[in-house]
Amino acid sequence: MSETIFKKVDYTVQNLLSYVEVGDLGLPELQRPFVWSNIKVRDLFDSMYRGYPIGYFLFWENGLPDHGRPISPLTGQRVPKLLIVDGQQRITSLFAVIKGREIVRKDGTRERIKIAFRPRDGKFEVSNAAIQKDPEWIADISPLWSPEGKRVVKTFFERLRQERGLSQEEEDRLDMAIDRLRNLIHFPLVALELSSHVDEERVAEVFVRINSKGTSLNQANFILTLMSVFWDKGRLELERFCAQTRQPTMEGPSPFNRLFQPSPDHLLRVSIALGFRRARLNHAYTILRGKDLETREFSEEKRDQQFQVLRQAQEFVLDLTNWHEFIKVILQAGFRRKDLISSQYALLYTYAFYLIGKRDFHVDLHTLRNVSARWLFMVSLTGRYTDSPESRMEQDLADLRNLSTASEFVNHLEGVIASEFTEDYWNITLPNELATTSFRSPALFAYYAALVLLDARAFFSKLKIAELLDPEIKAKKSALNRHHLFPKAYLAKLGIKDQREVNQIANLALIEWSDNEFIGDNPPKEYMPWLRRRCTPDELAKMNFWHALPDGWEDMDYYDFLKARQKLIAQVIRRGFEKLEEVV
Repeated sequence: MSETIFKKVDYTVQNLLSYVEVGDLGLPELQRPFVWSNIKVRDLFDSMYRGYPIGYFLFWENGLPDHGRPISPLTGQRVPKLLIVDGQQRITSLFAVIKGREIVRKDGTRERIKIAFRPRDGKFEVSNAAIQKDPEWIADISPLWSPEGKRVVKTFFERLRQERGLSQEEEDRLDMAIDRLRNLIHFPLVALELSSHVDEERVAEVFVRINSKGTSLNQANFILTLMSVFWDKGRLELERFCAQTRQPTMEGPSPFNRLFQPSPDHLLRVSIALGFRRARLNHAYTILRGKDLETREFSEEKRDQQFQVLRQAQEFVLDLTNWHEFIKVILQAGFRRKDLISSQYALLYTYAFYLIGKRDFHVDLHTLRNVSARWLFMVSLTGRYTDSPESRMEQDLADLRNLSTASEFVNHLEGVIASEFTEDYWNITLPNELATTSFRSPALFAYYAALVLLDARAFFSKLKIAELLDPEIKAKKSALNRHHLFPKAYLAKLGIKDQREVNQIANLALIEWSDNEFIGDNPPKEYMPWLRRRCTPDELAKMNFWHALPDGWEDMDYYDFLKARQKLIAQVIRRGFEKLEEVV
């Protein structure tokens, strides 16, 4: 018989919440943002009132030796005996309503959840203005479990008597309904407590197996939980910073931008890479717990030292000067909109290298920005961090171990770039990768970035692609459309109807929407003479190069056209990348 890794523990709502209040059970304010709707909170109390079970809770013994004492000079917080793995939203709901505490939403706003109760029929609702005016309701049940509870009940009956007659029998029945609600504090709960000897991978597996929604936990969840317990201020700063990347403000400097809007677990990866030169978060998690990888023992001193490293790294990651300088790197690489960046990991790990180059190798800003832009272009185009990103980045970080100077760091990155961008890559691999219909293709996005870098104009337009891709432009119709050079209807007349052939990247060009509507379904032999009249011979030559148009393409066999244009697009991408080398 296999060893049982958990024990079953019975609680009541009252003692569970008391453990939260004294710090024995870790329920940090932002362990995870409160994602339940108020309606779900209402339904939770309704289920309990009806005597229905509300599911198991899953806790995990932290295994740390300093329970009951301040954890370090960094915080002074008490170390919880148990961490919540599953049940965060339910416990937060109970705590917020019964204790009358505010919760924090995903956007950082605070709210006190007010649940109303109608004793007449035992109905629960989310409180609103109409309910507050209706004497049949107790508009906010939270005070019922506070010293004000008796006054709230008394006020309820007084209002009801003023509104209508109230017999003694009805008053007794309503009073019993209210007592039944208040007695939910004794509602029985069941928790499964996992041993501290269980590692985080097995905890995650247990969570998935017993969680009906099949929600998965990852290493970032565990590290963010540790931050909430041992360095809540750092977790709050991380949450706030990420929220502010999405919200413009008129009050002083902010990380807001239109290109890079990461989540907390994303920037956590950057901090881990910078502080510990690690990409695999399971290693970082073990280190942050203060666990010796050889003895398997926990050390309070070691944990505090590692959190100090994380604190210093995160401070550098969230530094607004560093942040906005990196946004310039993204722009310098040719990317103008976040929806034209195929890999979030490309941004995260390039930011990590940027910070490592600045802090640890002291690369001058101009050189660092240039090599970082080239690195971002390379990793985005090649999909370096698409498959097994942690493993790939782990190796990339390991390759820095024997470097010590700024020139060695820069030369190393340039060497990796050169090893990827070989003649075979430009002439064979990349054209083959362009033989796709995926509108999320890294090669397609690199082509758009290259057109920006080459200061190209839209298809036979006077307007530059960089201007038309401006994310600040919010028009009813997109400034740019993907135009089929051989329109769908025209290809259909030729018997080519397979969407995998019609929607090939090599059949698309960036064109102003007005021109796209004018061209319609006309074949290229009909619309191209009209477009060419707009251009001088010099402009015409540039248009043919920017938009990778083979000579005499209007009369080419469609499949020959696709192959020829794939090779030309690859050369435009190459020229755009080479443009980055010319930055001075």
